[in-house]
Amino acid sequence: MASGTIDFFAIPIFFGILESGRIRFSGVCAELSQALLPLITIAVANETLMTLSTDLQRPQPEANNKLPSAVRASHATSLQELGAELVYTQAVSGQYLSFYWQQAESYGLSAAESETIEPADPQAYQQRVRQIVETKVPERFSCRFRYQEQFFRFDLVVSPILQPDGMATTVLVMGSPSHQSEGNELGCEAAKARENGAIASNSQDYQKLLTTIARNIRRTLDLDTIRQQTVDGLGKALWVSRCIISPYKKSDREVRVVAEYCQEECPSLLGKTLAVGDDPYLTKALANLGTVVEAAQDSCQQQSSRLVVATYYKNEPNGLISLYQCGRSEWEAAEIELVREIAEQVGTAIAHATLYEELKEARQQAEESSRLKSEFLANTSHELRTPLNGMIGFLKLILEGMAEDPEEQQEFIQEAYRSALHLLGIINDILDIAKIEAGKMELELGSVKLKELFDDVDHFTRNQAQQKKLSLRFQLPAAHDQVLVYGNYQRLLQVMLNLVGNAIKFTHEGGVTITAEIQKKKVLFKDQELPGMVVVRVADTGIGVSLDKQDRLFQKFTQVDGGLNRQYGGTGLGLTISQKLVETMGGQVNFYSMGEGLGSTVTFTVPLYQDPLIVSSK
Repeated sequence: MASGTIDFFAIPIFFGILESGRIRFSGVCAELSQALLPLITIAVANETLMTLSTDLQRPQPEANNKLPSAVRASHATSLQELGAELVYTQAVSGQYLSFYWQQAESYGLSAAESETIEPADPQAYQQRVRQIVETKVPERFSCRFRYQEQFFRFDLVVSPILQPDGMATTVLVMGSPSHQSEGNELGCEAAKARENGAIASNSQDYQKLLTTIARNIRRTLDLDTIRQQTVDGLGKALWVSRCIISPYKKSDREVRVVAEYCQEECPSLLGKTLAVGDDPYLTKALANLGTVVEAAQDSCQQQSSRLVVATYYKNEPNGLISLYQCGRSEWEAAEIELVREIAEQVGTAIAHATLYEELKEARQQAEESSRLKSEFLANTSHELRTPLNGMIGFLKLILEGMAEDPEEQQEFIQEAYRSALHLLGIINDILDIAKIEAGKMELELGSVKLKELFDDVDHFTRNQAQQKKLSLRFQLPAAHDQVLVYGNYQRLLQVMLNLVGNAIKFTHEGGVTITAEIQKKKVLFKDQELPGMVVVRVADTGIGVSLDKQDRLFQKFTQVDGGLNRQYGGTGLGLTISQKLVETMGGQVNFYSMGEGLGSTVTFTVPLYQDPLIVSSK
């Protein structure tokens, strides 16, 4: 055998497939089954390596260890006999060790330029090469190469080059022009996805992909990570144009794309919503918990397909995976089976991660509730001691005869009485919230005169407003007869005293205005049809509440100004109790404030008992 040439007569002939005394590459691909092809490819690769490695180990006259012209000429004849026009050896790092492209000049490329072509998707190609080196199993697949703006597609046979110790660090690649239609290369870069053999037909490759993707999914209980690992794993393993995943809950009409793998040339669908009811493939996947294949024309007028599968746990769907492929209309059985098995594992992982998130959230809520209750108990104990100490102090002064005259003694008694009423109010609040928590808050409802309710609130709060030099105004609806509401008088009085008391407490200048408005729209409450609602508004010019703190106002055991050193007293139960009482009487409570220093308005509704005769405005 001449130095620097490859004598393919010396390659062992398997199964007697001969043509004029030589093995033809194209004949082998056409006549041998996929199972026999790796055996012959290994023989070709190892025999070729013996000659190539000898050539490569000799000092080469040309730069970059490329094959000399004599070897090129010999290769040209040999490759023509094999039906291939491209051959190169390559390290697992991607570096060409030797390179020859017989027809490069027919594409307008010089020999030097041809040696700079590279795969259109280097990352996916290198991943495939590393897989071949690791498994030591040759594979055949289609790959697109590019030189600047030109694209070339080859059918490749990539074989590991085995060293004497049985290890492999390089591959031998032989290629022939692909007969698949390229379409508009620059207009549809997604067509670079491989059409044949995304998963090697042997079970070792299949199981390795399945194990790798499943292991990455099981490494975490974070939902976002699980979903991204899924689309990345499937997208790269199957070389698809796009892979997306959407969470699904029972009866959802729309799902949102929360994770995506896609080629750079494909427009992103991340964050987009998909209508389940309008897509029969999504509906069918959810109903059957299986895969559905859709063939369609893409924007590049090429064949494309979509593979849809539902993820599920205990026969309940919890997500949808969609894989899109441009340039092909069919999926291999191994690919469909891989997607189906991954979907099942992803469904279980999503269920476990969801349960973990729920438990984590429940724990955080329990810890927050415990913290708020501890803060509430500390505040309440302080609130209880303040009036109690006042009562004890004033009574002690009386018992010790510290009053200088009967008038001062009467003043001490009145202060002790006011402290006792304050203490009673706090205790009543605690008892009320305890009843609400236990679900035992029951009210006897009937007709309540709105004017009488407003008069009593005025009587109890007027002195408090005057002490702070605040205006206090009440405005009833203009009606010829009494406005009657349907509720419990004592509880409505409790609600209004709480709201008006808060308005006065948090207002330092200006005043508080209480108004009522009738809304004539029939409502159904406790199987009774009532003529409408009354909206009561308590508006003040006080300190207001910042927008980010308003959601805390109706939480139990919380105050906007919490802590023992807070400026304003109180247990933080007033608004919560008021809200529950109003809801029990068929109404709603709402709070409005434009921000700190801009005042506040609290409204609550209560059903009308009868339709009043409204005074018409002229």
